[in-house]
Amino acid sequence: MLDNLYPWIKAFHVVAVIAWMAGMLYLPRLFVYHASLPPGPGSAAQAATFKVMERRLLKAIMNPAMIVTWVLGLTLAWTSGAYVTGWLQAKFALVLAMTGIHGWLARMVKDFAADRNSRGHKFYRVLNEVPTLLMIVIVVLVVVKPGL
Repeated sequence: MLDNLYPWIKAFHVVAVIAWMAGMLYLPRLFVYHASLPPGPGSAAQAATFKVMERRLLKAIMNPAMIVTWVLGLTLAWTSGAYVTGWLQAKFALVLAMTGIHGWLARMVKDFAADRNSRGHKFYRVLNEVPTLLMIVIVVLVVVKPGL
């Protein structure tokens, strides 16, 4: 039965990946702006807005998209038998790394919410590039399927 649903599973996997990556690229950008706020009561309203945006992005978009990405991706790997290929094993390792970064970003959301951020905006500018680099390598692996 899953063979008949394969194209649908693949399509929704791609949609989930797009939603997850949108969040992975946008959340560190929110951190850049949040960390750039000057300290003091004059920035309290803006900080509160960033806290709501960060929490909602994580809880309503990123977490569900990551879960759907994993469930459907593992289903595709199992159904197609591609889990034995080198390119998919490399992709799996990179998606594990992406998931670890997701968890780290979730920790940062909690730190910002509790006013415990200790990093400056430059750190978040650099961090913003990590998901991008992982995404590029993952997409190349999926499209090219090199014989690793």
